[in-house]
Formats: sequence, C-alpha cells, structure tokens
Amino acid sequence: MPKKRSDTVEREIDQNLKRAFDALASEPLPDRFTSLLDQLKAKETSDNASASDDQEGRND
Repeated sequence: MPKKRSDTVEREIDQNLKRAFDALASEPLPDRFTSLLDQLKAKETSDNASASDDQEGRND
C-alpha cells in the first residue's frame, strides 16, 4: 500500500509547481504563436462578417 504524503510535502509540491508554471506563463509568446493567433482572429472576423452578410440577405 502506498504511503500517504504529509500535508507539508503536498504543500511544497504545490508551491513548486505554481512557481514553475508562473515562470513559464510570464515568458513572451513566440512570434510563430502570435502570428497564428492573428491569423485565427482574422479568419474568425471574416467568417463572422460572411455569416452576418448571409443573414442580412435572408432578411431583405
């Protein structure tokens, strides 16, 4: 049967994981990711405009 970790050990693990994640999350996004996000936003805007135009055409 596995031994249960103490609350102190659990707390230290949690704190270390949070520190590691915070350090990673504060790093800037690579240019490639930023470019991909911009492309997705542009496509979404374009798709939404097309859907809106389609709706207006049906309402006329």
